[in-house]
Amino acid sequence: MPTGKNGTTLAEQLMPRAVAKAAARLVDSLKINSVTEKIRRGRPVVMKRRNGYSEPFAELANLYFRMAGIPIRFWGKIADWRRWEVDCFNMLNGDRFRAWRCGDNTICADKLPGKTLWEHLEHGTLTNRMVEAAGHEFRRAHQFWSDEFRDRWSHGDAGTNNVIFDGHTGRARLIDFEIVHKKSSEVKARQADDLLVFLLDLIAVAPNPQWLALSLSFLNAYGNTAVICELEDELGVPTGLAWIWWGVRTSFANPAKVRRRLEKLRDVIGNLEFYRAFAAKRARHRRRASISCQQISPGIPSASSRTRAIKARVMAR
Repeated sequence: MPTGKNGTTLAEQLMPRAVAKAAARLVDSLKINSVTEKIRRGRPVVMKRRNGYSEPFAELANLYFRMAGIPIRFWGKIADWRRWEVDCFNMLNGDRFRAWRCGDNTICADKLPGKTLWEHLEHGTLTNRMVEAAGHEFRRAHQFWSDEFRDRWSHGDAGTNNVIFDGHTGRARLIDFEIVHKKSSEVKARQADDLLVFLLDLIAVAPNPQWLALSLSFLNAYGNTAVICELEDELGVPTGLAWIWWGVRTSFANPAKVRRRLEKLRDVIGNLEFYRAFAAKRARHRRRASISCQQISPGIPSASSRTRAIKARVMAR
């Protein structure tokens, strides 16, 4: 596709800012859940209720995801969504909080203390301590076993809006589980996608030079080198139908800015010493054995070949 100034594509240049904002408003208007807060038995509770059009909208969104090759899905059936939402919340946050089914198409959950990292990002109050707490929580969450995947768990929509930070305890927690990765996706790919979705918020919104420091603090706190190595392969801008969802993920930020920051992050990750060692090990494991004969170079034989020739002559005597 032809590119213009700053490496932007023609389609990106022709997309006016007003259109991007309109698309963002449209996405916000198509939420399949309505969320309210109430006090029950003296405790604040969040109630999530599936709207009447949720199932056909979920199927339409999933058709787009399949056509665009995006490895996520909305839970279409209300019963499946409620089971997954409650189970994931209790698995991750059941040490102090709980969620439960209430009503025919509603779930209730204890309101978690703190603010989302998206709120801090928008207000310019996001700190290294907060993203490090998020990194630790992602690492912990990714160690849980999931019967749904028959492997380790992943979120599917792990943006900063779905991470709540409690300033009193220094703890980050994950919420909102209405989107799920495809079951057929490999575990490292699913978990790397969680990291990517979180990082895209930092890349798109955080100012220079803070975005890079925040991104590296998050990855260092996460610390799973195998998943970070998988992430490095995903740090690029998609094309085709997937670009629409990419715009949603990046809050319709300037594509050229996002592309430059992705390239910078990929370069920095690739130059980290612990990462280089792991990447080299992975490359050795991925290398396939040759199925063709090796070419023989003319010239003086190597030491090993001379040794074999001498041994052969001795045995022939």
